[in-house]
Amino acid sequence: MYDVLIIGAGPAGLSAAIACREWNLSVLVIDEFPKPGGRLLGQLHEEPDGKWWNGIEEAKILLEKAKQLNTEIRCSISAHHIEKNDHGFNVYTNEGVFEADNLLIATGAAETPAPLPGWTLPGVMSIGAAQVMTNVHRVRVGNKGIVVGVNVLSVAIAREMQLAGIDLQCMALPALNPVTADYGNPVKVMEGLLRIAHLAPSAAIRFGSSFLKGDGAKDLAVKFFPKSGVKMWGMPIHLRKAVTRINGKNQVESVTICDISAKGEIIPGSEKTVEVDFVCIAGGLYPLAELAAVIGCPFQYIEELGGHIPVHNEQMETPVEGLFVAGNITGIESGKVARAQGTLAGLSIANRVIGTDGQLENQIQQAKMNVKTIRENATIQFHPGIEKGRNQMEETFYNILHG
Repeated sequence: MYDVLIIGAGPAGLSAAIACREWNLSVLVIDEFPKPGGRLLGQLHEEPDGKWWNGIEEAKILLEKAKQLNTEIRCSISAHHIEKNDHGFNVYTNEGVFEADNLLIATGAAETPAPLPGWTLPGVMSIGAAQVMTNVHRVRVGNKGIVVGVNVLSVAIAREMQLAGIDLQCMALPALNPVTADYGNPVKVMEGLLRIAHLAPSAAIRFGSSFLKGDGAKDLAVKFFPKSGVKMWGMPIHLRKAVTRINGKNQVESVTICDISAKGEIIPGSEKTVEVDFVCIAGGLYPLAELAAVIGCPFQYIEELGGHIPVHNEQMETPVEGLFVAGNITGIESGKVARAQGTLAGLSIANRVIGTDGQLENQIQQAKMNVKTIRENATIQFHPGIEKGRNQMEETFYNILHG
């Protein structure tokens, strides 16, 4: 019987484990991936101050600290069921059943790629898969490709692939359909790009984006968006072109791309064929929260946080006694926020195990402030209105506890 079992060895899970071990709790961390680090292992980007955020190095730092504290971390273990009992939790995995008094679910997020004809061909992959292959496994995903879907995540990963020497023809939207209503709408995509305009290598792009805050300005900007796209790092980003089909017999050979109106409607007769040997499809991310649902944790749909979220308070505690959550399962944010949330969750668990302790309470308060500060200073915002979503979650948690 462990004091706490942590599902997920990403930035949130590892940080929580460190915080728990520093208070001498018995901890087991499990992860279905062959190595710890989670989404950190694929992240690499340059920040506004010119410094590089290297997820692999950040993961090494966390892992080394966890090892120094004799933290038990077991990979290639997949949890498929959880039972709540009078003493804590039984976690069912491919390696048997583990018991713990407290449970932290830090399973992160999963992708929602936008489907289009031909997407089952070999050579088509999600943007996240391309990131893992490139940055973690050092595998070249192809010689010349295209990214279908323009958002915060895909732009960042496209840059990572460029840095690895991979030739990207361009980035374009998926053809508009009921599934791609958000991803294929040029105005909605423009709203997302404005949140990362400060990362653009061109001063003109950064300056021009400051004038596009109003809805009317965004509509006008899309209407007059250059047909040749706007180049970032030498790669055209198209908001007035959409990929309608991926072509090939036994593997990807080309894509069909069309001009579209400012509303995303295909312009007849504008079809062109672009030869590529791989395609990355980017939709978005949603919290990977099925295990919390199995236990009976209540959920709340909050668009600003990315979907259906397990109800939790500021200290990462859910209404289910002994159950905590941290990281992207609580809302789609950066790895830095996930890491800070993990520390807070670990301290909250220690507080539940140890009881009232002045030093621990001070650390919890500092950890709360740290989460807020990192969130406010985040280089990349996946969703607008994060703070609004967090406040709504706090209100939901209070209402559940107090009726």
